[in-house]
Amino acid sequence: MPRTRLSAPAADAPSGPAAARPKLLFLVTEDWVFCGGRMPMARAARAAGFDIVVATRVNAHGERIRAEGFALRPLSWRRRGDGLLGGCRAIGEIARVYRAERPDLVYHAGLKAIVFGAAAARLAFPLGRRGPARVAAVMGLGSVFPRVAAGRCGRFHPLVVAVRLAMRRGRVTVENPDDRAVLVRLGVDPGRIAVIRGPGVDAARYAPLPEPPGAALTVALVSRMLKSKGVPEAAAAVRRLRAQGCAVELVLAGQPDPANDDSLDEAELRRLAAEPGIEWLGPVADVRTVWQRAGLAVYPSTYGEGVPASLLEAAACARPIVAADMPGAREVVRPGETGLLVPPGDVERLAAAIAELARDPARRRAMGAAARDLILRGFTDERVGRETVAVYRAALAERDGAR
Repeated sequence: MPRTRLSAPAADAPSGPAAARPKLLFLVTEDWVFCGGRMPMARAARAAGFDIVVATRVNAHGERIRAEGFALRPLSWRRRGDGLLGGCRAIGEIARVYRAERPDLVYHAGLKAIVFGAAAARLAFPLGRRGPARVAAVMGLGSVFPRVAAGRCGRFHPLVVAVRLAMRRGRVTVENPDDRAVLVRLGVDPGRIAVIRGPGVDAARYAPLPEPPGAALTVALVSRMLKSKGVPEAAAAVRRLRAQGCAVELVLAGQPDPANDDSLDEAELRRLAAEPGIEWLGPVADVRTVWQRAGLAVYPSTYGEGVPASLLEAAACARPIVAADMPGAREVVRPGETGLLVPPGDVERLAAAIAELARDPARRRAMGAAARDLILRGFTDERVGRETVAVYRAALAERDGAR
């Protein structure tokens, strides 16, 4: 899919035939994670003079990564469920890639990549041998990490200790201030943490769409089909509204995630789709087709995320949003301006918020316009790319200065 190419300031880019291009290696659990949220950052780095290598588990997007001109290094690890022996094998495999590639900078995307990548870098470059600069990119702390961190002994929990140790060197990026506050509370140096809000969105591709026609309001939930993403709550809210005579329909767009214990399976989703007013589309190649028919985005997720890409896309298409009041969603949903926030897990309040906007088309249009404006002011992939490249250069300068 065509995306806007980014240009770095001339002063930052290498010049002349003899100028060396620093090598940047992205460590990502799955190829779809890279394509879904890290691609704009890789493009920005390439435009700024970096050579790009992507190390990830390859499923369906290997050719897309290669078509971008990025070197691809397939890994055999999994997002979850490696176990102790599998984890050790994964770290050894990543270390071999690091030794072979000798990158100047590694970008560890997500908590697993942060922990495993730091261990692999230490294994690949022991005893003070010249290793790469590091950027630890937190794409959300999930639902477990904040609970662990809030406990009385949170700082000493093995997961917290592992993440804190992995972040001792290099720079750290987070996508929202809530995650930054958690990391600072757990002992990560605040001076090394940059808040870069979300993966960014191509505002030219995701352009404003007119209000869908029809008397009934279609609301859409775009995500992986996980319970923690609020699929059951969205279905329950629409079920309740339809029982009250409200002309509302729900579209679910996304696929199950068999590797995740929290996922609904296809049989459960087919049962939901058999109910009046609920439709499951499965995976959608172009999410703009969803927002052509849906006038409202709903996102009752109770999972701690950075900034959900699906909300950025909905807002860019001028769709208001009703979401659970959670980190990440708060960055896009400004209550009363771009949408409404409701307490996590509260079906009654979720249904009431949907009904409130279903009754007021003019307010929906005004919120949609404000959502689009918010994207243009702070969430474009051009801006995310520039800010991320600045972090890359700071990490390299810090490493070279220390040496």
